[in-house]
Amino acid sequence: MATGGMDGLATPEDLARFLGVPLRTVGQWRYLGKGPRSIKVGRYTRYRWVDVERWLDRNARGDAAA
Repeated sequence: MATGGMDGLATPEDLARFLGVPLRTVGQWRYLGKGPRSIKVGRYTRYRWVDVERWLDRNARGDAAA
C-alpha cells in the first residue's frame, strides 16, 4: 500500500501532506467532487486510506511497464 500500511482515517491535513498538495487543494477537490471519497465524522471530514489508495489507482496515468 502506498500509504505505508496506514489504516484508519486521515484528516484533510494528513491527506494534503501525503499527496504534497496545499490543504486548500484538498478542500477544493472535496467541494468539486474530484478528490478521494470523504466521510463525515460528526462535523469533521475524514478520508479512509483505502479510498485514497483507490482514488490514486483510478487516476494513475502512463504505462507502468514503460
